[in-house]
Amino acid sequence: MSYNASRTLPFRIEFMRQVRRRRTLWSYVYVIALPVLVSLASKFGSNQSSDNGRNSFGGGSMDLVGLAGHGAANFTATMLYFATGFVLVTVVAMFCGDTVASDASWATLRYLLAAPVPRTRLLKQKFSVSLLLSLFAVLLLPLASYLIGGLAFGWAPLQSPLGPTFGTWDSIWRLALMSGYVFVSLLFVAGLAFFMGTRTDAPLGAVSAAVIITIISNIMDAIGSLGNARQWLPTHFFYAWLDALSPTIDWTAMLRGASYSFIVFALCCTATALLFGRKDIVS
Repeated sequence: MSYNASRTLPFRIEFMRQVRRRRTLWSYVYVIALPVLVSLASKFGSNQSSDNGRNSFGGGSMDLVGLAGHGAANFTATMLYFATGFVLVTVVAMFCGDTVASDASWATLRYLLAAPVPRTRLLKQKFSVSLLLSLFAVLLLPLASYLIGGLAFGWAPLQSPLGPTFGTWDSIWRLALMSGYVFVSLLFVAGLAFFMGTRTDAPLGAVSAAVIITIISNIMDAIGSLGNARQWLPTHFFYAWLDALSPTIDWTAMLRGASYSFIVFALCCTATALLFGRKDIVS
């Protein structure tokens, strides 16, 4: 059979290879652990309120966290709020930053390229699998949170901190919108981590660099003296999905946040392809 570059490193093979790694399993356990621990702490903590723990998050105050015990939908929204800034960032950075760097650290990357697998195809296949695993992690959080929240607090529809209570299907649609936006906003983390993973042979270094840059961006976003300059930070619109809790959704912030994330993602992908194509692979 003649050589065909499009048949090298099949998606299915790379997918199964990454799924079977322990870091994949533990990453998903890490995601599920958040709603499990929070629900247990709320239900059996010493601050449990008289209504069977429903208001133990914040005394039932009119804020997102205070309404977390209202039902499955509110619990899910609160878990997204808790996880967006760090938990999901680390998981996405792990999947995307580790995929190439791990092969380099195991001294198998040069053998893949000697197969021969074209460099652009290697990047495409590995990044596609990493993004798919990242998407599943982002979706796993609200799905697990909704189930756990329903078992712990009931299946009441989403109550907005702004006052209105949405119907069941409207609640589900809004939670889906929130989850989808969270994934889109994390594309910049994915692109940054993948770029770092092609510049080093140390997987932990690539993952840590992406996480640290994200944390620094969050810290700078919290500095009020920067004024409007903060709007250009890639993490400034991380929580723009909160606008989905309004009776009438204002799409401005989410569109800007998605645009910025896509721009950084595209720049990182372009830089990765250009630099990796000229890189000497010695491991």
